[in-house]
Amino acid sequence: MTTHKNLLGGPEPTLLPENTEATRLLTDEKLSPADVAARFPAFSLAWAQLAEDASAAGRTIESYAYARTGYHRGLDALRRAGWKGHGPVPWSHEPNRGFLRCLAALARAAGTIDEADEATRCRDFLRDSSEEAYGALLGP
Repeated sequence: MTTHKNLLGGPEPTLLPENTEATRLLTDEKLSPADVAARFPAFSLAWAQLAEDASAAGRTIESYAYARTGYHRGLDALRRAGWKGHGPVPWSHEPNRGFLRCLAALARAAGTIDEADEATRCRDFLRDSSEEAYGALLGP
């Protein structure tokens, strides 16, 4: 693996640790996201799936609540991983995707309930964290 020195002096990318057991239960064992979230409440990917599923079913308030939970659990994980409140959270690092998906889901749900300031803040935060995630999750 090649690492590149940050020549601009900004913070290094934050890479969340992998939770192999939770990932395995969610993807390989096909355990429901609710069951995985109950067993691993700090696992943002389960909360992201719950938020996305609720949104797809038209349950915006549930989506908002799930996304906010996963977002806050993700912030806790980022801080434990050395994040200081800003800097890249790469989409290319799989364990970061749960947090980034929660952030996008929160932006969408906030927009749906006309919480414009929160929707804008979440979109900006997502773009600042990962342009790639922003493009993949919210479009250009």
